[in-house]
Amino acid sequence: MPHDRRMTDLLNLGSEDFVSLTTFRRSGEGVPTTVWVVRDDDHLLVTTPGGSGKVKRLRNDPRVTVRPSTRTGKVAEDAPTGAGTAELRTDEATSARANALFRAKYGWQFRIALWFERRGEKRGKPGRVIVRIAPA
Repeated sequence: MPHDRRMTDLLNLGSEDFVSLTTFRRSGEGVPTTVWVVRDDDHLLVTTPGGSGKVKRLRNDPRVTVRPSTRTGKVAEDAPTGAGTAELRTDEATSARANALFRAKYGWQFRIALWFERRGEKRGKPGRVIVRIAPA
């Protein structure tokens, strides 16, 4: 099978601690957001609250770009860019797999983030959504 460089570039970004995930408004304007990311076989996974702007934008346009970034969202000018197509997943199997991958990569940081989020869910905020990104 021929080697697909675009796929490798996107999937290699799964080893980054943080990435800038760009989703697109109806106008086509990109909106970058810094997120945690893990690789799951031939996809990248991102986890986000169900009521986030990313989720709303992805419901209208599944295109995304991904670039390595710092925790604060700074992206180097020469940073590689991976293009992909996102799918929103809320099923138990995907959530369980993603949570295990995020726990393994981010450890206590991920557990603390989930603890704060669960407190918000009790106050009526939407639960987590897994963004599953396939290379474009």
